[in-house]
Amino acid sequence: MGMSKAMRQMPEAAGRAGEGRGEAAFQPASDEACDPSQEHQGTGSAMPEAGAGTLLEAALTRENLQAAWKRVKANKGAAGVDGLDIEHTQRLLQTTWPQIRQELLGGRYRPAPVRRVMIPKPDGSQRELGIPTVTDRLIQQALLQVLQPLIDPTFSDHSHGFRPGRSAHDAVKAARAYVQSGKRVVVDVDLAKFFDRVNHDILVDRLKKRIADTAVLRLIRAYLNAGIMDGGVVVERQQGTPQGGPLSPLLANVLLDEVDKAMEARGYCFARYADDSNVYVGSRRAGERVMAWLRTLYGKLRLQINEAKSAVCSAFGRKFLGYELWVSKGREVKCAVAHKALDNFKARIRELTGRSGGRSMAQVVQALRPYMLGWKAYFGLAQTPSVWRKLDQWLRHRLRAIQLKHWRGSHAIYRALKALGATDTAAKRVASNSRCGWRNSDGLLKTVLTISYFDRLGLPRLS
Repeated sequence: MGMSKAMRQMPEAAGRAGEGRGEAAFQPASDEACDPSQEHQGTGSAMPEAGAGTLLEAALTRENLQAAWKRVKANKGAAGVDGLDIEHTQRLLQTTWPQIRQELLGGRYRPAPVRRVMIPKPDGSQRELGIPTVTDRLIQQALLQVLQPLIDPTFSDHSHGFRPGRSAHDAVKAARAYVQSGKRVVVDVDLAKFFDRVNHDILVDRLKKRIADTAVLRLIRAYLNAGIMDGGVVVERQQGTPQGGPLSPLLANVLLDEVDKAMEARGYCFARYADDSNVYVGSRRAGERVMAWLRTLYGKLRLQINEAKSAVCSAFGRKFLGYELWVSKGREVKCAVAHKALDNFKARIRELTGRSGGRSMAQVVQALRPYMLGWKAYFGLAQTPSVWRKLDQWLRHRLRAIQLKHWRGSHAIYRALKALGATDTAAKRVASNSRCGWRNSDGLLKTVLTISYFDRLGLPRLS
């Protein structure tokens, strides 16, 4: 019996699931530079007309749970502290879900601790993830699909992270428009270990201003207090909302929206994506005033600015979400891939194209495809054709050098090149320099392992 069949056998709960599966209906932010905003009228509290309990019942309807399960299954992900993956959890829920549902409605459900996973970052540091069990991911996703359509429309238009219909591209476009309008100084704010320092009491207090369902608030508090398992020991958490759960991004936006609204009230031009916020002003002196003010605002939320990564400086050449800005000859502000992002791209390509392993060139290319297509889609706003061409040339150069090494020896290189249609002269010259792989791969070999050759293998082009 599949998960959908098991859901159909559950009793239908009162209330309706949030429409649009958590997709809030609104338009993306404009690319135009902002005008001074008026004082925001209230918090846009999203309280249902019905009494307490309605939101939780809506989250637990059969239709909403089926949609939540599809999303959790599509996202895949590792097992939590119970060691159960998606397939095992699906079989278990066929018998245990009715009891779990009753515990949820009765306020007796206790989430499992999250499993701590440390993810290495390109700079050598590590980022902490908290992986909930699949069952808790299902419940959180079901809650998200009901809460997001209610809460998300109350957020600032300057917030772009983890919101339906918005993306990092919207934040970068807004930044470019502000700088084009003359705001050439950026107040670049990075919060120190934001997800680890979220104050539970302050967060729940801000949630109460938006939703009135005490059962949902109690369940969210239970998830915040669930703790994290490290080395087989459960560590209680008095603060923080670990990244890895479906609810964490929405909760982060709830907390940070207070600062967004304060900046809107003062008419500042800014773009925020998660805990990365850039404010654009006309002078360095104005920027220093904004930075000092933001320290006070974040301090009231028990958050701290990372002084090492934050700065008041020129907007040009400053990294924002992997992009940086530059000015073309016509004084038009354009986007480019930040130098650090380019270095990370090359480092990842080197990892994926190790010169050992016995893989064919077709297999190497297939391993590259998902990363390259995703990278190209994310950095599609970059307006630097020459950079794309150089990256393409560097990558093909590397692949040719790898192919030479795979052929192993001058006789094998000669036979392989002849089989690919090389002239006898070209095959002999390349084969005679078999020990100079990198230099050799940038000469006559290009007439055999051409751009079209890599196109046929399915290698994506960046340019």
